[in-house]
Amino acid sequence: MLLDKLEEIEKKYDGLNEILSDPEIFSDYTKSQKYSKEQSDLEDIVQIIKEYKKILAGIEEAEEMLGADDEGLRELAEAELEELKEKKPAVESELKLMLIPKDPRDAKNIIIEIRAGTGGDEAGLFAADLFRMYSKYAEKRRWKVEVMDMSSTGVGGIKEVVASIQGKGAYSRLKYESGTHRVQRVPDTETQGRIHTSAATVAVLPEAEDVDLKIEEKDLRVDTYCASGPGGQGVNTTYSAVRIVHVPTGLIVQCQDSRSQIKNKEKAMKVLRSRLYDLELESQEKERALERKSQVGSGDRSERIRTYNFPQNRVTDHRIGLTLHKLSLILEGDLDELIESMNVHFQAEKLKEV
Repeated sequence: MLLDKLEEIEKKYDGLNEILSDPEIFSDYTKSQKYSKEQSDLEDIVQIIKEYKKILAGIEEAEEMLGADDEGLRELAEAELEELKEKKPAVESELKLMLIPKDPRDAKNIIIEIRAGTGGDEAGLFAADLFRMYSKYAEKRRWKVEVMDMSSTGVGGIKEVVASIQGKGAYSRLKYESGTHRVQRVPDTETQGRIHTSAATVAVLPEAEDVDLKIEEKDLRVDTYCASGPGGQGVNTTYSAVRIVHVPTGLIVQCQDSRSQIKNKEKAMKVLRSRLYDLELESQEKERALERKSQVGSGDRSERIRTYNFPQNRVTDHRIGLTLHKLSLILEGDLDELIESMNVHFQAEKLKEV
């Protein structure tokens, strides 16, 4: 089965070489670029396939030499066979990893939505902590964070924040952050030192572009209204805030971050496209029964995925059973160990399917 797949890849690679040697294709810039990229994407795996086949051929040859009359040849064959059998599993594993289909969304920017859940004011404060954590992480990676809409609480917390994070590999790094995040700590307002449990939800959506889906104007209802909150003289005097309703789905997005109505509409449309794109992807994924054998670690935003325990300086990711005693560092944006552990876990799950 594996060898059949490898043969297919080699044939495709050889076929692309033939296509690219055609003068007609070579003179057509668009086609040449398209086929060159396909060939380039296969180069690494083709090199590993050749190495793997060389190992298999070497093992076969060494096994035949084990029956030689010459004792010296037999000893050489045994040593060669042992060496090749040691190398084979590592190369095989590398091949299987390379055969895992790449998520085409990995290179996309993201829309991140954080909402306070159960826990009153404390949940709002925790939502603010999470937004700061992701903003710090983005800053470390030199990504750009842009707030699209934010609703604050009166005690410095956040009821809801919608922001875009733009940077190389943003979705690939943060796609498993979707879900319910739980916090356990003693609130500042608690006089008896009791630990309270609160929650906030995080949704990470790949930012959709115009080419990803088409939105009909007739399906939209656009309302403008006066912005509220920080904003200087423009607050409550100009109709700069925008609310867009997507009538077929009932999705509502709004933006009042800018004093320009046009800019606010552009930002609101960006969020709407990403939510609709996410709905479409969710619908497709539900149809893939093999990929939905278990909801554990699926990234479903309804499940509790992580607990942040302040008294013990502990963060636990429940999907993979990982516990780190570095809560203070994680809240400062030191997320790489968590994120990489999640990526390794999901890669291993996909590898089982391969």
